[in-house]
Amino acid sequence: MAELHSVAPDLWVTSIPHRFIGLHLGTRMTVIRLASGALVLHSPVPVSDELRREIEAIGPVRHIICPNLFHHVYAADAKAAFPDALLHGPEKLQRKRKDLKFDAVLSDVPHPDWQGELLPLTVQGSMLNETLFYHPASKTLISCDLVENFSHCDHAPTRWYLQAGGIFGKVGWHPLLRMVYLNRRKARQSIEQLFEWPFERVILAHGDLITVNAREAVRSGLAWLM
Repeated sequence: MAELHSVAPDLWVTSIPHRFIGLHLGTRMTVIRLASGALVLHSPVPVSDELRREIEAIGPVRHIICPNLFHHVYAADAKAAFPDALLHGPEKLQRKRKDLKFDAVLSDVPHPDWQGELLPLTVQGSMLNETLFYHPASKTLISCDLVENFSHCDHAPTRWYLQAGGIFGKVGWHPLLRMVYLNRRKARQSIEQLFEWPFERVILAHGDLITVNAREAVRSGLAWLM
């Protein structure tokens, strides 16, 4: 059962099992509390009654963010749990999910509610259309599919997939997925901007959080791109 875990002041995560093309990769939602007390849900997961009560105990949910073209599966569920929240997503996702009513286009332009508290950066040149966020107060980079970080895996086929890609036990991005970067020059420019942020921790959707030598780990995991 999903439950919140504190990562830093005003920052929580919750993880759930999730399959993608048969692989047991899991996924993770981040909850950010703004200075106003309002909450932002990044990469929504299914919201049980218990999880909803946990979230509501720390503040009112005002924003739900689908950060790329793939992390939208549970958006309707989150919106149903928090109907007054604004739903954000990339323009291409809004064309893809016409069944969802989006309230704002996600881009490098921050929403006024989180300006200065969550800094957005859209990775160019990638089919993922992901917008990353930097949380200056905790020096945390919030992402979904920038990299993966599996130190263990109980599902044998998934473990074999990770081992075959050379990313089991270390931060990286599977060679089969590198094709999503259609314009690597543009992507490199975005990643160079990313390293201007002094992040010390990385939240990602698949695998373990990166809490030690985060900048070096991400740089190493993206060496193939740089």
